[in-house]
Amino acid sequence: MLSYPVDKSQITLSKTTGKLLNTYKINEVFESLQGEGAHTGVPSIFIRLQGCPVGCPWCDTKHTWEIDQNLKVEASVVMAQNVDTEQWFEHTPEQLLDLFRQHGYTASNIILTGGEPCMYDLIDLSSVLIENGYSVQIETSGTYEIMAHPDTWVTVSPKVNMPGKRDVLKSALLRANEIKHPVAMEKHIEELEQVLSLLEGSNTTKPLIYLQPISQQKRATELCIKTCIARNWRLSLQTHKFIGIE
Repeated sequence: MLSYPVDKSQITLSKTTGKLLNTYKINEVFESLQGEGAHTGVPSIFIRLQGCPVGCPWCDTKHTWEIDQNLKVEASVVMAQNVDTEQWFEHTPEQLLDLFRQHGYTASNIILTGGEPCMYDLIDLSSVLIENGYSVQIETSGTYEIMAHPDTWVTVSPKVNMPGKRDVLKSALLRANEIKHPVAMEKHIEELEQVLSLLEGSNTTKPLIYLQPISQQKRATELCIKTCIARNWRLSLQTHKFIGIE
């Protein structure tokens, strides 16, 4: 049974400004390279948020779906693990900055992923990170309203007809800087075309479109290449899987 937490997380006081700040439920924090889309190759700190009701059958982070209060632990417990876990901890943006310093992270780009990060109001988190010199990217299914600092880079991977029965929102597509769509067969191209039809008639800058062959399958890769050339779209390969990093 999937959990459906509210958008707003617990509120706490900022140590430095005295303002109210959200806290966020976090499954994982690590430093690596972005392997996909427009920021491929960029050193990044990944913050994986806990919770997702979308229910993609092929999801490789199903351990992030549920928010079980019995699995809430200290940050040090999660940070010491090298395996996927359903455990999670809760931090404010300021506590996350301290965590980066404790672990000696040097990357200046932050990727908020999940789970489904846009279940949360990300304005506090993205704003504090940007104010402290970081660039911020969100990876979302497009099924929630995107609440984030205006300078946040938004990557929408539209999840169509998933078991969670959540619609891809036009507002999320309008906010997207890039749309990255996993493809295994022609049906997935058709689903993307259906999603992109929501943008017809809009005056906003069109997002970059990336096709990503699922699991580097030969047939999927050939379909992506053919379609990218025909539509002037772009190809996204999961570089991190080729070079063997997280």
